[in-house]
Amino acid sequence: MGISVTINGQPYDLEVPKDTPLLWVIRDNLKLTGTKFGCGLAQCGACTVHLAGQPIRSCVTPISAVAGQEIRTIEGIESVAAHAVQTAWEKFEVPQCGYCQSGQIMAAAALLATNSSPSDTDIDAAMSGNICRCATYVRIKSAIKEAAKNIQAGGSNA
Repeated sequence: MGISVTINGQPYDLEVPKDTPLLWVIRDNLKLTGTKFGCGLAQCGACTVHLAGQPIRSCVTPISAVAGQEIRTIEGIESVAAHAVQTAWEKFEVPQCGYCQSGQIMAAAALLATNSSPSDTDIDAAMSGNICRCATYVRIKSAIKEAAKNIQAGGSNA
């Protein structure tokens, strides 16, 4: 018997061991490589995906824990908040090496989906589990603030 899950709106019935980390199902079985492996310990955030709109670390989440639920990866986020974040990321030239960016964007989009006017403290709390080895934290915070302004103005390109 397989494990059923919906990823980016597509239902899948997967024949994988129930303790297989969601990250490896996403990358190896489904060939969606935007979600990255960083540390394998849920400490860096590179593997962040959304479960019911909330960020989770897919490297330590067994596929059985998300059976029957909706998962969104960087390839499948389509919300106003996600688009605003992606637009601001480009404007502020956030990525350097780019490795952490999918996890950073997923965390920022989840924050702005529930709080379109985050304080610096809110941003710090939401992004605290996402490590950027290039240290673009100032640009990340600026981009999140810009995305929030655009959402408040009524769109992601306002």
